[in-house]
Amino acid sequence: MTIVIAEIGINHDGDMDKAFRMIGDAYDAGCKVVKFQCHIVEDEYIPLARNIIPANAKENIYDMMARCSLTEEQEVSLKQFTEELGMTYLCTPFSRAAADRLERMGVEAYKVGSGECNNYPLIRHIVSKKKPIILSTGMNDIISVDKAVKIIGKQLAAILHCVSEYPTPYEHVNLNRMLELKERYHVPVGLSDHSIGIYTALAAVALGARVVEKHFTSDKNWSGADIPISLDPQELRELVRGAEAIGRASRRSRNDESETARFAYASVVTLRDIHAGESFTEQNLWVKRPGTGIRPAVYEFILGRTATRDMPKDTQLEWSDIC
Repeated sequence: MTIVIAEIGINHDGDMDKAFRMIGDAYDAGCKVVKFQCHIVEDEYIPLARNIIPANAKENIYDMMARCSLTEEQEVSLKQFTEELGMTYLCTPFSRAAADRLERMGVEAYKVGSGECNNYPLIRHIVSKKKPIILSTGMNDIISVDKAVKIIGKQLAAILHCVSEYPTPYEHVNLNRMLELKERYHVPVGLSDHSIGIYTALAAVALGARVVEKHFTSDKNWSGADIPISLDPQELRELVRGAEAIGRASRRSRNDESETARFAYASVVTLRDIHAGESFTEQNLWVKRPGTGIRPAVYEFILGRTATRDMPKDTQLEWSDIC
């Protein structure tokens, strides 16, 4: 099954009521995994970052993250609430202090964001925690990704194709890159998607994505840099259902068609009475429905062999009838 991650990120804007509501709404939508971002500003930025305004925001990145950062006690309470609902709590650390906090909190796994894909000192610190790691690859060329994958080693649980463009135009999504990652690294792949809606995420599932991650909000009228690209509860519900449906469709066994095969397939049968010791030939043996006997694929194999017993016309052969 594909894991759908509701990326709450910083959509709570530092408001715990919003954070709890989004967890609850994700649960009601049938989502089993929520993800936050752990920002400890003094360990993540220097004051120079106040000169940087992201393309999808109207304020500098330092002040934005300072406002959206949560205390360790707050993050612990969000993790506890998530797990009380039977869901998995994930969080992306953006600094050593953040990774240490998450380790104290007992997270099951770590998510390395695209911006940290080439932050090898931080990746090594996260690897030292000995937990599974999900790696996003946006903004990084294959050489950078190769090095990150080598550092992570056997702890790499999944690698996600990502285009760090907010929003990502559909013509820039390039899902072929996800397939290239699968072929190159031989680990589960997925998509961290910043396009509008659920369409590209569902396309990724159909192509074999084991993880899809979408930003999520309870209310698209809330303020926040990532709100415009976020799914609302109804969209998340449709994504979860769609991913489950595609997963079931791709897993379906041919045995599910067995009832149809009983009448739609043919079997090897006698065209006339045959006596024990008589050879099977094209004149006394052919294939007819239903498909409850020996399959036509071995018809030529049976020709020239001999019957072990007397059989009347229109008898389905059994393997014990053939010598």
